[in-house]
Amino acid sequence: MASTRPIPAWRNLTALAICLSATAAEVQAQAAPLLAERAPRTQSVQVHEPFGPGDTIADILTRPEFAGYARRLLPWADRAYDGDMPITRMARLLPYHSEVRSDVVLAGLNRILAAQQSGVPVFRDIYTKTERNEVPSLNEAGLFFFPGQPGAPFALIAPGGGFSYVGSVHEGFPYAMALADQGFNAFVVTYRTGQGGRVATSDMARAVDVIMDNADELDVAREGYSVWGSSAGARMAAFIGSHGPDGFGARTTQRPAAVVMAYTSHSDLGDHEPPTYAIVGARDGIAPPGNMRPRVEALRAMGIDVEFHIVPDAAHGFGAGQGTRADGWITEAAAFWQRHLPEGVLRPMEDGR
Repeated sequence: MASTRPIPAWRNLTALAICLSATAAEVQAQAAPLLAERAPRTQSVQVHEPFGPGDTIADILTRPEFAGYARRLLPWADRAYDGDMPITRMARLLPYHSEVRSDVVLAGLNRILAAQQSGVPVFRDIYTKTERNEVPSLNEAGLFFFPGQPGAPFALIAPGGGFSYVGSVHEGFPYAMALADQGFNAFVVTYRTGQGGRVATSDMARAVDVIMDNADELDVAREGYSVWGSSAGARMAAFIGSHGPDGFGARTTQRPAAVVMAYTSHSDLGDHEPPTYAIVGARDGIAPPGNMRPRVEALRAMGIDVEFHIVPDAAHGFGAGQGTRADGWITEAAAFWQRHLPEGVLRPMEDGR
């Protein structure tokens, strides 16, 4: 059911869906006229130069639009970055991942940049200032928003990184962009690292509370949400599916309509499991298909709908899979999720998106 609330002003300022295939320059060129046309008369919209292959880590950290959250765009919470490192060498910061493409990284950064410039509430902390002052590591946690169709359900995405870093630029922002382009609302959670899976999952659970509390403002449906994760993030998503957000300290008891998990050896099961989409590369040496299959078969034995894919020639951490045989799996997983949405919830992929 589509939302009947007035569309927030920031949604009217947002450019029409920005395709992953567009270059950074095309993104800005497409966005600028629309932003200028839709901006309130009292608001001046400035569209600055997008990121390009010649830009560096320092350019990300000092970009004024990213003030307050720039470090959370990057993988490592406590690293003293080499500011001169080109963005095109981002793969060096993601040791557990493969197929890290600089064009995909740049597309994600420029998508966030364009959204920020158009007034979208791109980022929010998930813990209060008091909580963050008392526990400084909570400053690692936060939530990035990629808006889709007003009133559509949301996906909450947890990137991986072995609980040592958060690979949002590779398997967070690209997933969210693909889902938003299909009409779904999408969020990417950054979480505390170096403290294990339960602490990280409690941050994801807190993110569910934050989205639910602000669903009207964000114009997203509370019903039918999904949780997505890759590698360590897939463990987090599966934990939320198995035990609910409240099992990790959240107030929300509502379970997700679907779990989407990529390349993990997670084996935990709850008494009541949601429909699950799982994918892994045939050449994954960290979480081989044989490690994923037992949980898949256990879910099927419980009567749970499971879709399981093994991608030929793919290694661990292939992300959205652009340029590999995994390319397109995000759309397939979104269709799986949509099939399990509760009655009355808006289905973006059936509306010509």
